[in-house]
Amino acid sequence: MQITSERLILRPIRASDLDDLFRIYGDPATNQFNPAGPYPDKHYAESVLTAWLTHWHKNGFGCWAITSIDSPDKIIGFGGLSIRNFKNLTINNLGYRFATEAWGKGLATEFSRRAIQFGFENLRLKHISATVRENHLASQSVLIKSGLRLSGKVNDAPNVPASLMFTISAEEYRTGLN
Repeated sequence: MQITSERLILRPIRASDLDDLFRIYGDPATNQFNPAGPYPDKHYAESVLTAWLTHWHKNGFGCWAITSIDSPDKIIGFGGLSIRNFKNLTINNLGYRFATEAWGKGLATEFSRRAIQFGFENLRLKHISATVRENHLASQSVLIKSGLRLSGKVNDAPNVPASLMFTISAEEYRTGLN
């Protein structure tokens, strides 16, 4: 399902998005807070894209390709809601990554707010969470501006300190609308 916000179009990913996925996720600049680093090659990006497509097929939601309304054919990021499993914990995960040319324009916050709205109003999720590295202050700011609150820590990558987890419940979302 394609959805829009004030400046963005969010459409389900497709196999033809591979080059854009690698362009964004293979860029060292977009991975400065990612312990795994940039995607090493297109083959790896293709395996991720296949997993994302499988998630859509299995769950009816997942990662969107993000474009601007002004340039709907140019992908500027990827993001969405997905089921993410950690040891003894499963979350509805909000995640995103934007190309560097899209940074500093409030697009991550706009995307996050729209994805959260979709998650609660269309998917009827009970909670939405996001994980972020402790030193990634810009992303933490996006999550806070989108209504999430710090809810704990989670070990989401091997051999590195735990990430912070931010969460918003459906009840908190509804209360925030009033």
